[in-house]
Amino acid sequence: MSRFGASILDADGHQLTREERAFFRDVNPFGFILFARNIGTEAQVARLCDQMRDAVGREAPITIDQEGGRVQRLRAPLWREWLPPLEQAELAGENAARSFYLRFRLIAHELKRCGIDSNCAPMLDIAFPETHPFLKNRCYGTDIAAIAKIGAASSRGMLDGGVLPVAKHIPGHGRAVADSHFELPSVDIGREELIATDGAPFAALKDCPMGMTAHILYPQIDERPATLSASVMELIRRDLGFDGLIMTDDISMKALNGDLGDLSRAALLAGCDVILHCNGTLEERRTVAEAAGEMSDAAQERAERALALRQKPDDIDISAIEAELEALLNGRVYDS
Repeated sequence: MSRFGASILDADGHQLTREERAFFRDVNPFGFILFARNIGTEAQVARLCDQMRDAVGREAPITIDQEGGRVQRLRAPLWREWLPPLEQAELAGENAARSFYLRFRLIAHELKRCGIDSNCAPMLDIAFPETHPFLKNRCYGTDIAAIAKIGAASSRGMLDGGVLPVAKHIPGHGRAVADSHFELPSVDIGREELIATDGAPFAALKDCPMGMTAHILYPQIDERPATLSASVMELIRRDLGFDGLIMTDDISMKALNGDLGDLSRAALLAGCDVILHCNGTLEERRTVAEAAGEMSDAAQERAERALALRQKPDDIDISAIEAELEALLNGRVYDS
């Protein structure tokens, strides 16, 4: 198998331009990510996915942020509108894990029909009193064991539906009081506390095929943000035991400051496997892809191991799943 490019890239619209096709063919990114600007109809999204895979000449993974609730790219009227995760967890109570298995099995069904075979979920961040509003209702709760159980059920729902889960934001974003899309949050806890609390759900899901970093500064551990920190990456690999493919959160987010090429090289040097770049120009994508180059031996092995988990979806009865979910959620399955 040829070596993958150490990047996951996006596209501008509903179909690839001639320039994008040529660019993707040249840099051979590991995979792609879709956003609202790429979404029209089910058939159109499926054609776009085909175009992306044709450009690199293989069944490259195509991912999306379809958590449900505030963060979902596929929306009504063509797709289901989900409750915020925290609201669903509270409604379901002791049945939360089962309800999330059903939720993500339905999400996987919708994704696969469009040609999408990865999802940037489950989100294993803990909801703290101080958690920034951009994140809080996307969390699954405040209890580590419950979050891990819901996260595992969510992952299984996706895998059963032929979709690869991406655990995020490792090693934990819940304590952040700033939005990392716009500034760098700082979380002043030490290594042992991070391992025992924020990182614990990720340790419980250490076999998840892929993970996504948190753009968080832990000043007691390193002066560099987690995505760029060899010390934090060592903690993730050694202390949390997470051995899945690790992608950065979007390398262009304002939490990280500097040249995109320099940031990409620094993240890989720190121990990330692949650079995620979103919402940039073609030239910015080119800068990232060229700086990232090809995957390391270890990254390639993790990538191939993740891709091997893609499977044909099991058969499901949509109406039966919806009925069970409705019963677990006291009649409220979808957001109005």
